[in-house]
Amino acid sequence: MKIEKVTIEDAAELLQIYGYYIKNTAIAFDYDVPTLGEFQQKIIDISSKYPFIKAVDNGEILGYAYANTFKDRKAYDWSVETTIYVKQDKRRMGIGKSLYLALEQALKNMGILNMNACIAVPQKEDKFLTFASYHFHKKMGFTLAGRFHKIGYKFNNWYDIVWMEKLLGEHPAFPPEVQFGKWPEQGLL
Repeated sequence: MKIEKVTIEDAAELLQIYGYYIKNTAIAFDYDVPTLGEFQQKIIDISSKYPFIKAVDNGEILGYAYANTFKDRKAYDWSVETTIYVKQDKRRMGIGKSLYLALEQALKNMGILNMNACIAVPQKEDKFLTFASYHFHKKMGFTLAGRFHKIGYKFNNWYDIVWMEKLLGEHPAFPPEVQFGKWPEQGLL
C-alpha cells in the first residue's frame, strides 16, 4: 500500500467511498451525495492549501484523508479540521492509521500545531452509527475536547457530535508562519 497525493482524476473513486457513508450511515451528516463537479472543486480548493491524500493498493483507492481550514480567521492558521474515510469493506486493516500518520507528518512539516476532528457519535449505538470513529481517533492520540448533544438529525434519529483534538507540538510565543500549499514538497510523498 502507498500513500499518495489525491488528484482531480481520483474524484469519482473518492466520491464512491464517501457516497456509501452518506447513503448508509450517520457518520456523514450530508443527506445528498455531492456531484462529481462539486467533489472535484473540493479537491482543488483543499489541495491548494492542505494535504489531501489517498491510500492505494494495486491501483485501487482504499481510503482518503485531508485537512482543511478549522476557522477562516488568521489566528486559527495553526489549527486544522481533519477528515478520513476508508472503504467500508477495507476497514480495520490499518489503512486509516497509515493515512492519519502521513497526514499528521505533512501537517507538522507545514507548521500546523493542532489537529481537530468533528465526529458524529450516537447516544446509543444503532445500525447507522457506532463509536468506532471516536475509538479510532482516541487510539491515534486525540483527546475529547467537547460534545454537542442532539445536533444532527438523520435517519429519523438525533445524533451528537464530539470534537477531539491532538496537539502536534509546542505552541511558542512567536510561531513561524504556516507553509500553506507547500506540503507535497516537504517530504510527505
